[in-house]
Amino acid sequence: MTFSEKLLHYKNITEAGLERYTRFVPKKQEKLFEAMKYSLLAGGKRIRPVLTFEFARLCGGREESALPAACAVEMIHTFSLIHDDLPCMDNDDMRRGRKSCHRQFDEATALLAGDALEIYPFEILYDSVGYGVSAENTLKMVKLLAEYAGHMGMIGGQQVDTQFEGIPLGEKELTETYRLKTSRLLQAAACMGCLSAGAGEDKLKIAFEYGDKLGIAFQITDDILDVCGDTKEIGKPVGSDKENNKETFVSLFGIEGAKERAKRLTRQALDLLDGFADGGFLKELTVELLNRKK
Repeated sequence: MTFSEKLLHYKNITEAGLERYTRFVPKKQEKLFEAMKYSLLAGGKRIRPVLTFEFARLCGGREESALPAACAVEMIHTFSLIHDDLPCMDNDDMRRGRKSCHRQFDEATALLAGDALEIYPFEILYDSVGYGVSAENTLKMVKLLAEYAGHMGMIGGQQVDTQFEGIPLGEKELTETYRLKTSRLLQAAACMGCLSAGAGEDKLKIAFEYGDKLGIAFQITDDILDVCGDTKEIGKPVGSDKENNKETFVSLFGIEGAKERAKRLTRQALDLLDGFADGGFLKELTVELLNRKK
């Protein structure tokens, strides 16, 4: 398969899995499930499940075995987007080219939809045993996702990000914030792919380091797009960082300085992929994420 065909293949598997996991709707929770599905099935790049599937393949695993982890990490990501858009956070009206969840429904429903998508993934990860993943590695995936999504990972990073709005940060502090709020979930996606395939510590270490570099570069590119991007292409308003008085790599180093740092981290991520015999797809994806327009 070409790069584009493989990317589409992984996205289609993800969409089918997410649709299947949200097919059943309890009678008294129709509105909640409607809101969950509204945000979960709204499209998007699906980068995290793509990483899970590809790292599983590179470690000799099967797509079926990686499916629960891929869907679980995408649900965690979607929950974070729903909550990020709320008035108490970034107060964004658009997400993925349409109304954000709380604008389409209401704040209480959006909050609960995010809560549900935060908890459901751990039930889904339990399915991994039925797809051939060892009980030991399934438990490792549960712990990994809980840690990297929770107060020591993504949520912790969001707290730091919110707490220090309007307060000048240096490059070291900002990098650590990006590591928590963005890299951790990418690391979880990559490492769960390895674990679903029964990979050893050597492959897990590469996945961990790769996710770290990719995540920080990804967030810096987001900083740049928030200044230079097009609302129609991105699918959400631009200029929100400045409006919310957030310190970013662009505010610290300017557009060109931020671009150079994103390129440097991307080169480091690419070098790490030399540890796999067939890392061509991931290398192309890594470069594509650096050069994306949305």
